[in-house]
Amino acid sequence: MLMGRPNIDYLRVSVTDRCNLRCVYCNPLEQQGLTNHATILRADEICRIIRLCVDLGVTRVRLTGGEPLVRPDIVGLVRKLADIGGITDLSLTTNGILLASMVQALKDAGLQRINVSLDATEDEYFLRLTGSDEFARVMNGIEKALAVGLAPVRINCVVLRALNLSQVANLAEMTLNLPISMRFIEYCPPSATVGQTDWYVSNDEVRRLVESRLGALSPAAPTRTSGPAVYFRARNALGTIGFISGRSSTFCNWCSRLRLTCDGRLRPCLHRSKQYPLGRLLRSGASDGALLSLIDRAFREKSRYTKSDTTSECFSMQHMGG
Repeated sequence: MLMGRPNIDYLRVSVTDRCNLRCVYCNPLEQQGLTNHATILRADEICRIIRLCVDLGVTRVRLTGGEPLVRPDIVGLVRKLADIGGITDLSLTTNGILLASMVQALKDAGLQRINVSLDATEDEYFLRLTGSDEFARVMNGIEKALAVGLAPVRINCVVLRALNLSQVANLAEMTLNLPISMRFIEYCPPSATVGQTDWYVSNDEVRRLVESRLGALSPAAPTRTSGPAVYFRARNALGTIGFISGRSSTFCNWCSRLRLTCDGRLRPCLHRSKQYPLGRLLRSGASDGALLSLIDRAFREKSRYTKSDTTSECFSMQHMGG
C-alpha cells in the first residue's frame, strides 16, 4: 500500500446509467442523454480497476447504477469480483424490480448483501415517485433476498416533503416484522441551483414521525458496514431503523468512500467536480503502474476535502451512481 494517504477502503462502482425506473430525485435535469454504450466499462476493465484499488487498500465494493440489474452480464461480473482476493464485502444497490428473478444467481455468484431503494409503501405514492406501479415486485424481491440470506438487507428511503413524508411511518413499521434495516436519507439537491430545495426534511423531523407511530427508539449497535448511518430499534422489532443525515450533519472527516462512474471516471467526492479519467487512461494502453499512480492521486485529493469544499456543479445520480 502506498503511504501518506487516508484510510480509503470503500469503492462504489456504477456499472451502468441505464434504469428501468424514473425516480424524481435521481435525475432532476430530466434525461439529457445516456452515456455512449461504447464508453461504458467492460467487465474485465472494471475488474482491473478494482484489483488496483484493492492493492491500495480498498476492501469494500458496492455495485450501483442506474440500475445494475439491467446490465446483461451483472451476475458474471459479480462472480469475477468475488474471486478478487482482498474484497471482504461485496454488495449491490438495486431498485428491486428485477431482484426476485435474479437474487439466487447473485447469491451463488458471491454477492454478500444488498440494498434496495424504496421510498413508499402505497401504490399511489410509489407511482408518483418512480413512474412505475411495480411496488409488489419490489417487495417480492426483498422477501426473496431475505430468504436466500443476502444479509443484512437494507432499505433506503430518500425523504421528500412534498412526495413521501406521509410514507415514513409505514416504512419504519416494516422493521417490526422483517429483519431489515430501514434507512432514511436526507435529500440533498444535486447543486445549489438544481433540484427542489423545498423537498428537504431533516432526519430529526423524520425520527419524530417514526416515534409517533412506533414509540421511543433505542440505540442499536453499529456494524462494520454501517457507514454514515446511525441505527436505532423500535421495541420488540426484528429490524433496525437508520438515519443518514448528509445535509444536517457532517461526516466528511471520516468518509472512506470513492465513486467510479460507468465510463471510468474516479470521483473522490460526490459533491466535488474533480474526477480522474481512469477509463480513458486504461483504454489508451496505460500500465498498471500509471493507473495506480492516478488512483493514488485521487485518494490523496480526498484527504484534503471538507464540507465547505462542496461544488455547485450539476450532476445526475443516474449517471453518478447511488
